[in-house]
Amino acid sequence: MSVRYSKYLPLSVFLFDLLLLNLALYNAHLIIFNNYQPQSTSAIFILIVNVVWMIVSLISKGFLVKRPLVLKDNINRFLLTFIYHLLSVFGIIYFFKIYDISRLEVVISYTLFFVFIIIFRSLLFFSLDYYRKKGFNHRQILIIGDENIAERMVKSFNQHPEYGYDLVDFISEEHISRMTEESLFDKILKKSPDEIFICYKQMNEDLLKRLISFGDENFIKIKVVSDLILSNNYAQLVHYDSVPVLYITTHPDISLKIRFLKRSFDIIFASAVFIFGSPVFLLIYIITKTTSRGPAFYRQERIGRNHKPFYMYKFRSMYVDAEKHGPQLAKDNDPRITKWGVFIRETRLDEIPQFWNVLKGEMSVVGPRPERQYYIEKILENAPNYKKLLRLKPGLTSIGQVHYGYAENVNQMCERMKYDLIYLQNINLNSDLNIIYKTVKIMVQRRGK
Repeated sequence: MSVRYSKYLPLSVFLFDLLLLNLALYNAHLIIFNNYQPQSTSAIFILIVNVVWMIVSLISKGFLVKRPLVLKDNINRFLLTFIYHLLSVFGIIYFFKIYDISRLEVVISYTLFFVFIIIFRSLLFFSLDYYRKKGFNHRQILIIGDENIAERMVKSFNQHPEYGYDLVDFISEEHISRMTEESLFDKILKKSPDEIFICYKQMNEDLLKRLISFGDENFIKIKVVSDLILSNNYAQLVHYDSVPVLYITTHPDISLKIRFLKRSFDIIFASAVFIFGSPVFLLIYIITKTTSRGPAFYRQERIGRNHKPFYMYKFRSMYVDAEKHGPQLAKDNDPRITKWGVFIRETRLDEIPQFWNVLKGEMSVVGPRPERQYYIEKILENAPNYKKLLRLKPGLTSIGQVHYGYAENVNQMCERMKYDLIYLQNINLNSDLNIIYKTVKIMVQRRGK
């Protein structure tokens, strides 16, 4: 019998995460203080970070590596643990008034830790993927029930060898109907599967219960497979007492966990921008105020989540009364834009005041761009799917802004909307960070308008 080393993987990942955390902490201390020997508050900070990380990590179980291997799901679980840990550490620092910790040391520590973990997880998943594709670390599975459903399962496993499943046998409904329960269990034991996939359109309830009990007694995982085929739909299992019900929709529901994670990230990110970017804000304010007549800030009513209107703020980039003839979208070489306005639109610095909208909870850092009611009505005439985007908080930047840019007419708005619908299907911190990174590249390259 082969030794299964995967049972040691969670503990190994947990310990390696802890090692990387301390590597980040001590290297940050070296960068700031030129030594590896933390004193007084630095030592207290390192102790707090370690203790809190162990507690939060054990509770969230972000170190677990589950089949099938999906790197982004694992990174999302790590990000959730990371945010909880960050909030807990800051809460302890505030409660015990430990204010003389170097802010730069904290920033460098967490930045290094984040980078180390992303590299480690990527290498780990690449190695496991390669290892399983070569036929190692596989689990033996047995499928029983409907032949058509079983064929779909086998096809899926053959297309994804990284799942690490080997089929040891298939027992059809017809075969089971001719077997006694004792002979069925004997046959299963002879095959020694790690997991059993039960594929039935309609199954005897008593047999299912006995199979589950049999699996528990013999350390075999029992998984029930539905005969539904879902393409672009999303399913969630809901329990009504003892009745499991599949809730199916064309778009994924945003869980409370994701909402909390996004809101926490928004507050931390927006606060950091305001704290570290205040000199830049002041400079933009002065230049905007002195280079053309009118206020430095500009506000406009936009439509937010659940069709709720709010006022969005920007640094003014156009001359006063630029829309005296009605709503107009900006165009290339638009004469309404000031010379200074051209620069702050290219670098998207005109959007910075919207971090205030983010702190107020009216916007998120990443999300579909908010539009005016006038344009929403025109978009809906051409693309009714736009209503789906109104389930989300609008964002300061979006996947549509990154990949398509600003729109000059309603048709272009509809094209950009397609990108934001893709974001709706895949909301997570990993994709948010990727969009923020690409937005910064656009700002540096002055490819906004």
